[in-house]
Amino acid sequence: MLNVSLDPEAEQYLVEILSQERTTSSELIKKLLRDYRQNFQSQKSVLERMGGVPKHLLSVGNLSDRDTRREIIAYRIRASHQREV
Repeated sequence: MLNVSLDPEAEQYLVEILSQERTTSSELIKKLLRDYRQNFQSQKSVLERMGGVPKHLLSVGNLSDRDTRREIIAYRIRASHQREV
């Protein structure tokens, strides 16, 4: 068992919620904890919502180097034109 001390404002909120929900404080706290836990577990990270790490971020090489980027872009453009022909 856990005893919790509430300040007057929090206690007033609890009394209002208990009267609206028509439940006991134990049941209300269980419900709130269950809901919080469920929401916390179901929250996905940005990468999970995007479907994982984007493939273009997994490329190899020093893409911060301008010459390297130019070579890769030129290679992809040439490959694209060869497929069209």
